[in-house]
Amino acid sequence: MKSKAFKMYLKPGMEEEYRRRHAEIWPELIHQLREEGVYDNSIFLDRATDTLFAVQKTRGGTGSQEMTDNALVRRWWDYMADVIVVEADNAPVSEELPELFYME
Repeated sequence: MKSKAFKMYLKPGMEEEYRRRHAEIWPELIHQLREEGVYDNSIFLDRATDTLFAVQKTRGGTGSQEMTDNALVRRWWDYMADVIVVEADNAPVSEELPELFYME
């Protein structure tokens, strides 16, 4: 098991739309993430900065941000491009965060 943490950036005023889309996340995307080893995924929001903070637990070390060649993940990124800050190819602007402490 490995934990991956990263931050992304929500566009202003898009909290409810972001929440709605994730409440209706595609079952095939969840299946694909699990197939790739992601078995736990949480996303938090710092409302003061519109910064999204994500934590994923994986079996194998690959998190969703590293699945750039996965067509389904790329389709999700395209779907989310109007609510989060993205690169030119619609990949989320994200920054991996180093783990400095862990308590089990």
